[in-house]
Amino acid sequence: MADATTLNSAVAGDDAAFAALVRPFERELHVHCYRLLGSVHAADDALQETLLSAWRALGQFEGRSSLRTWLYRIATSRCLNAIRDGARRPQAAPLPPFDPPEPTSRESVTWLEPYPGWLLGPEETLTARAGIEIAFIAALQSLPPRQTAALVLCDVLDFRLSEVSEMLGSTVTATKGLLQRARAAMPPGVDLAPADAEVALAAKLADAYARDDVDGVVALLTDDAWLRMPPAPHCYQGVDAISRFLRVSAAGRGGRYELVTVGWEGGHPAYACLLDGEDRGRLVITASPDGQAVSAVHRFLA
Repeated sequence: MADATTLNSAVAGDDAAFAALVRPFERELHVHCYRLLGSVHAADDALQETLLSAWRALGQFEGRSSLRTWLYRIATSRCLNAIRDGARRPQAAPLPPFDPPEPTSRESVTWLEPYPGWLLGPEETLTARAGIEIAFIAALQSLPPRQTAALVLCDVLDFRLSEVSEMLGSTVTATKGLLQRARAAMPPGVDLAPADAEVALAAKLADAYARDDVDGVVALLTDDAWLRMPPAPHCYQGVDAISRFLRVSAAGRGGRYELVTVGWEGGHPAYACLLDGEDRGRLVITASPDGQAVSAVHRFLA
């Protein structure tokens, strides 16, 4: 519960008191906005709107719920509004300097960005992997927004169904229906590879990728591995499809990437991709649960 003296000072217009009230929740609220929106940049905007709305409405906070619950209600509302206003509108995909081979499929969730581990803090990065893991966030983005909110609030953040229904301005029965439909639509959870094994495997793949050693990359993949490249919709599945794309890319790029480790992003080892000294995005590498092979390569394009 918020300290009464600090709360009263904040209500009276003391911005330092308001900052002291909300500071403990800012990081988790940012992660919450990211889960709903799938974009770090959109989450930045949603968090700022949440804090501004909370500042303006603080006099209406009656203390019937905790300050944390009240802030989550505002953040969820801001995110749902942002989705309605087009915050998740797909970005324009950068044009490659070559004609890519026909993809296996085309991704609809092209606004997805990996969540940087440094925003969590080193002590939280590994423990929070499952909550910001790329496949989980991508699956959330495929749900209707209110289903996404119900699932995250109940199953990830452990709010009570009654609390979530109030946050969504709905009834308990209707919110329970949202939650059930969301659970049914989500793919089965997949265990994450041990962190040490994933880091070692990612380093091997990154080394081969930087040298345009396509055979070396392919040798590390599972048979049904995926290559995805947000915001481009192109998706390639399987070693043959991925190999074809990488060979065409290497021939048409006009230079080799320099890969620089940036720690963890989206719950997995990540590398900055530099070409002639320019930032060309991120390479995020997902290992299979046993840590023996790479199951997905996410090439986030800048």
